Amino acid sequence: MSALPLRALAVLCLAVPAAGGVPAPASSYAAEAPRTWRVGPDRALATPSAAAALAEDGDTVLIDPGTYSGDVAMWTQDDLTLRGDGGRVHLRADGRDAQGKAIWVIAGDRTTVDRIEFSGAAVADRNGAGIRQEGTGLTVTRSWFHDNETGILTGADPLSDIVITRSRFFRNGAGDGYSHNLYVGAVRSLTVRGSWFSGADTGHEIKSRAGRNTIVANLISDGDATASYSIDLLNGGRSVIAGNVIVQGPHSENSALVSYGAEGLTHPSHTLWVVNNTFANRRDSGTFVALAEGSRAHLRNNLLVGPGDLTDRASADARANRRVGVGGFVDAAADDFRLRPTSPAVDRGVAVPPRWRALWEYASPARATRRTVVGRIDLGAHELH
Repeated sequence: MSALPLRALAVLCLAVPAAGGVPAPASSYAAEAPRTWRVGPDRALATPSAAAALAEDGDTVLIDPGTYSGDVAMWTQDDLTLRGDGGRVHLRADGRDAQGKAIWVIAGDRTTVDRIEFSGAAVADRNGAGIRQEGTGLTVTRSWFHDNETGILTGADPLSDIVITRSRFFRNGAGDGYSHNLYVGAVRSLTVRGSWFSGADTGHEIKSRAGRNTIVANLISDGDATASYSIDLLNGGRSVIAGNVIVQGPHSENSALVSYGAEGLTHPSHTLWVVNNTFANRRDSGTFVALAEGSRAHLRNNLLVGPGDLTDRASADARANRRVGVGGFVDAAADDFRLRPTSPAVDRGVAVPPRWRALWEYASPARATRRTVVGRIDLGAHELH
């Protein structure tokens, strides 16, 4: 009989519990073979935390759909993939936390989290997170973070890249202004694409200290919440904000939608491109893009809905930004800012250097699609289709 591949052997071995009803210890497998661990109420590993105690570098943990109440974990392994298998997995804190920090504390490097829902994290410091990221590098896809004190909270790591796609963050925040839907520390880069942010409680929808920020094709809408900034890039950095729908609610506690460099331009790059976004301000005044002195900001092809100044910095390089009413959108009241054929935004855009163009647009409920341009580019976050 031909030998089974090592990965297949790992999965086969995990299907047969050792004495006592748990999988055989890791030492029984070939050390060089990443393994796949199966988790579920009817499996030998009933909870994700049980897999966290056994997994090693490079392993994959597949979790059956369902609600895992009060199950928290610390992951120390590198190159892990943690995935809901066949549907979303709901990790509900129910008063529990890992290390007084989060539902999951991820200390390993280069972790991927897919199809996991995190809710209810609360700790003594009032910054309980769905995920506290302490390792280098994190990719989150198709995941939900809601009703936590903070959705995701990362530490400072100059080698770390944080990537978030097709995910949802809503109703996070402790109501104190220090906790947010997403708070990324001083990492190398942050990328957020095709995701939905809403209802931050007093804090920001997206707050980042990253050296590079790529925030594209998202819907960021406060609703009736008391959120502060929609996007807060505290320390500047080479950043692009493109193809987003950004809606400031009537109860927002800050008059600016986007803030760049509010705590000082401490990164080497002071360059910001704000391209083809649709900004809607539902307060009675405001500033769409607030800039620190010394910012090198380029504002192109943005639509402005509602009152307020485009920017507070006269030195900003601004072209083809236009204020419009709500009549040119499919359903502005429901945050559907797709264009109608009669919109004055159609075919009114100007050219943008390839590196900074809006290549993606948001699609409900949480994904990004390629922006297809025929002829001259339209203004705002959506091309007319």
